[in-house]
Amino acid sequence: MSYKIIEITSQETLVIRHQVMWPNKPLNYIKLPKDNVGRHYGLFLEDQLTSVISLFIHHKEAQFRKFATLESHQGKGYGSILLNEIMQIAATESLTKIWCNARQSKTNYYTKFGMIVTNKTYVKGGIDFVIMERTFP
Repeated sequence: MSYKIIEITSQETLVIRHQVMWPNKPLNYIKLPKDNVGRHYGLFLEDQLTSVISLFIHHKEAQFRKFATLESHQGKGYGSILLNEIMQIAATESLTKIWCNARQSKTNYYTKFGMIVTNKTYVKGGIDFVIMERTFP
């Protein structure tokens, strides 16, 4: 299947964010206070939005948030394609660091992208999270 990655609106990310991340919470739970200043990307298979991620750049660092792929398309590499694109954007824009709040259960996934686990952890909605980061030379 052919795919394309394009910048989308924060509004376009909401359905996938909600379905994948917090389906039992109200829609407002997955909105971010600074969604209006972020850059949001979507991976489309044919014309179907399949994976989303939001990127927030501050000075020379970026945080990606609300990274989600439709369950029916998980495990097929589409999320990895999108995350690689975000890593490429970070490198191209000469950022010094990119980081995320990762679910503890997903740390092995993020290490494949050069990210390392920090000692910063927290719990949200009964789920354990850890901050992971990658620095760029």
